[in-house]
Amino acid sequence: MSLTETCAPAQAGAQSPEGGACDSGPPPARGNSEVRTDWTRDEIAALFDLPFTDLLFRAATVHRAHHAPDEVQLCTLLSIKTGGCPEDCGYCSQSASADSGVEATKLMDVRAVLQAAAQAKDAGSQRFCMGAAWRNPKDRDMPAIVEIVQGVRAMGMETCMTLGMLTPTQAAQLKDAGLDYYNHNIDTAPENYENVITTRSFEERIDTLANVREAGINVCSGGIVGMGETRAHRVGFVHALATLPRHPESVPVNALVPVKGTPLGDMLADTPMAKIDDIEFVRTVAVARITMPRSMVRLSAGRESMSEATQALCFMAGANSIFTGDKLLTAANAGDDKDAAMMAKLGLSPMRGEEPMRACEAAE
Repeated sequence: MSLTETCAPAQAGAQSPEGGACDSGPPPARGNSEVRTDWTRDEIAALFDLPFTDLLFRAATVHRAHHAPDEVQLCTLLSIKTGGCPEDCGYCSQSASADSGVEATKLMDVRAVLQAAAQAKDAGSQRFCMGAAWRNPKDRDMPAIVEIVQGVRAMGMETCMTLGMLTPTQAAQLKDAGLDYYNHNIDTAPENYENVITTRSFEERIDTLANVREAGINVCSGGIVGMGETRAHRVGFVHALATLPRHPESVPVNALVPVKGTPLGDMLADTPMAKIDDIEFVRTVAVARITMPRSMVRLSAGRESMSEATQALCFMAGANSIFTGDKLLTAANAGDDKDAAMMAKLGLSPMRGEEPMRACEAAE
């Protein structure tokens, strides 16, 4: 199957954008029902510029063609090595150059990580994501990382790691251990990258994604909005992901949580730019859904400060994955009980089946 073809809807109840209730609305634009990697910036900018209700309709149409509209994937994120990172990412409280009060720790004990994974599974999480504040893992760290991946996999959970940049050899080790996903966000548009990070290049981010793909590991890659960027930068951010040779299986969309003591947190504090407009955030989610139809679009950091109404709009726009629990690495999160209550109110249930991109790959 080529990248311009569409796999049959992977979930029961998914609806084709060409039929049913969609007949009464405006016809879908080119690309709304097919998987493309040739999006232009002008096309993506035009999506952002659509009237809000038209954009949501198109995004919801795409979403229902590829995903069950009433299911949300539950994921849990754990920091397995916190602080002391030599990178200077302007948003990150774990940077060694930040004055955020986050203290550096060593890699967690394998047993402690596995205990946290078991608790996450009991709470309904499908995927266990683990992050280490490294520029890149050292070879001496890999045996413990491999043991962690194998242990979480043995519980029947999907595994995801974010460890910084990877060499081809390290990516191959993770694949052999059974790692399902590797997260490496591009953060922002290529042209805005140096305004956020100076200790590595955008191209190095792309190189790691290529190493992960070459090893046969699924890719999780997204970024952060609300960092003082323009809409043109948000267009560039989505464009960079939607024109990768293969779309990321997971696309986390984070809203910046300004942390005191970080360059961006201090710069944006007490300014109107300290929080992205809710409607603009939903627009970003919707455009990500339209341009990357089969990907899981995840609401990540910043969700704890969003109203239920804003989150509901995001789900309507095609978001279908969230992090659960009280904490995301070092940032606060909504919490399991609050999320369960919201999902019950919205009639949403935890996702149990295979993700569309992986299901289509298996079918091929």
